Amino acid sequence: MCGRYSLGLSHEEIQELHGYNVQIGEWVGRDDFVPRHNVAPRSQAPVIRRREANEAPVAGPSRQHGEPSVQASQAAPAELSTSNAGTLSTVGDVKLDLEDGSEATSAEPVPLIMQTMKWGLVPHFSRHEDSSLKTINARCEALIEGNTGIWASIKGRKRCAVVCEGYYEWLKKGKERLPHFTKHKDGRPMLLAGLWDRTVLEGDTEPLWTFTIVTTDACKELSWLHDRQPVILPDEAALAAWLDTSAGKWTSKLSSLCAPYRAAAHPLVCYQVPKEVGKIGTESPTFIQPVQERKDGIQALFAKQKAAGAPTQATSTPPQVVRKRSPSPTRELKSEGRPSLEDRPAKKARVEKADAWEDDSDIECIDDPRAGAGGRDSGGSTKVSAYQNGACTLGITHLLCHLRRVLPLMW
Repeated sequence: MCGRYSLGLSHEEIQELHGYNVQIGEWVGRDDFVPRHNVAPRSQAPVIRRREANEAPVAGPSRQHGEPSVQASQAAPAELSTSNAGTLSTVGDVKLDLEDGSEATSAEPVPLIMQTMKWGLVPHFSRHEDSSLKTINARCEALIEGNTGIWASIKGRKRCAVVCEGYYEWLKKGKERLPHFTKHKDGRPMLLAGLWDRTVLEGDTEPLWTFTIVTTDACKELSWLHDRQPVILPDEAALAAWLDTSAGKWTSKLSSLCAPYRAAAHPLVCYQVPKEVGKIGTESPTFIQPVQERKDGIQALFAKQKAAGAPTQATSTPPQVVRKRSPSPTRELKSEGRPSLEDRPAKKARVEKADAWEDDSDIECIDDPRAGAGGRDSGGSTKVSAYQNGACTLGITHLLCHLRRVLPLMW
């Protein structure tokens, strides 16, 4: 479907239709259109249509310099003369294929006018504008196969082309809906196939002009975005064929124009745009700019960092990584509430040597009561046998040393 599009060009650029070899005679209701980048249903927008034979032109401000006079505009389109000499037909400066393969020539181009209409078709038989009607789009299948319904009476006589810069479509990604903008790669305006009608509502005296946009299956290149897309008229030949209502009926040529887009000479480009476009009534030229190219986008952020002299990944020195030592078993025990060996208070060092059993000559006992008189030597001092006393002291000392090693492990 097509539910939103952009037309932010000036009035002059719109009427000029850069890239198409067509001339627009006048623009009816030119002042009723305000260029904007968020054209929504039920709003006013310009379309191109063929002037009807019995339709009087609008004189005054809507006519531009260099346009034909009122008398010339009122003249009916010249009759087409045919011959079997060729396979192309020229209507003015525009060529198109005829079904019977004949050639037609015309002295004057088919008069085309631009007119501002309301988006959302109200049929000519309606006397009330029903906002619940879903008539902003018309499926091409209903035009090709259907001979009844709301489109049957107008598809052969009231066709138009909707002018835009491009159209929006939303990609469903989970719970998100991401807007995308599709336009011609060369930047020229885009022309969408449409239908128009007019009616006079109850209580009004002026006719209400409305239009709808024809949709078709999405082309292969855009099928990832949506299963439908508007029918795009890629060049002036397609435009002339779509607007040629002289037959007054639907033809196979029109059906071929409704095929999915495949004009390789005029490729399309599609990219994501900001979500703000989804709100009707908002307006900004950034709506048709890719998200990454906006002033508040990613590229702008990188540009600001570069201007500020921020180091980039290619030139910056990689930071030194400080590795932390993995906790030892001792510290793990500490985390469980058991004191580690390092955290225990250091005991006061004893006077005796830890290895006293290896040097018993330094241990001496004075005035041992068990010593007899015969135990005195010539020096007047009583010495205990070095062997006996040393063995006794060695056993006690060795036991104490062993306990010092074992008891901490038992804690």
